[in-house]
Amino acid sequence: MAAVRDNKTENRFELDAGGGLAFANYRRTPSAVIITHTETPRALRGRGIASELVKGALELIRADGHKVVAGCGFVVDYLRKHPEYADIAG
Repeated sequence: MAAVRDNKTENRFELDAGGGLAFANYRRTPSAVIITHTETPRALRGRGIASELVKGALELIRADGHKVVAGCGFVVDYLRKHPEYADIAG
């Protein structure tokens, strides 16, 4: 699986997957990254790609020393299911 990257120009995390692009839009504040929307190409849904994208985004956010704010339902659910990210959940 490809690595998640932070496309700062587009304000989104991206993951190349199966010939498509999954992404998570975000807004930055001085101390947090607010993930506002996640999207996986329709043909690739149900394969865990969005989870891989969010996991990679959370790792990048943690490495930068920021908190994350879940601004979309998918990220809310992901954080609920993965308590190992409680330390960065804002």
